[in-house]
Amino acid sequence: MVNTILIVAGVFMVLGILLSLFRFIKGPDITDRTVAFDVMTVTSISVIGLIAYFAGRIIYLDVALVYGLLSFLSVVAIGRYIEKGL
Repeated sequence: MVNTILIVAGVFMVLGILLSLFRFIKGPDITDRTVAFDVMTVTSISVIGLIAYFAGRIIYLDVALVYGLLSFLSVVAIGRYIEKGL
């Protein structure tokens, strides 16, 4: 039962990534693209967590943690660039 719920959650996460990718490509300005990029990275971190659960490999969580830190730094850098403060 738990595995079925997690699979459904994974499908919704992939759907969220695809919708964010659409906004990232079509976004009218850079702030929409930045938010879509942040949503894609957060959702992919969740997908990596699901992959770690199903594969039974805890090392994937370290990959997700590093990916989250790099994602945070990149969104902060893009935000500073938008404000012309970089």
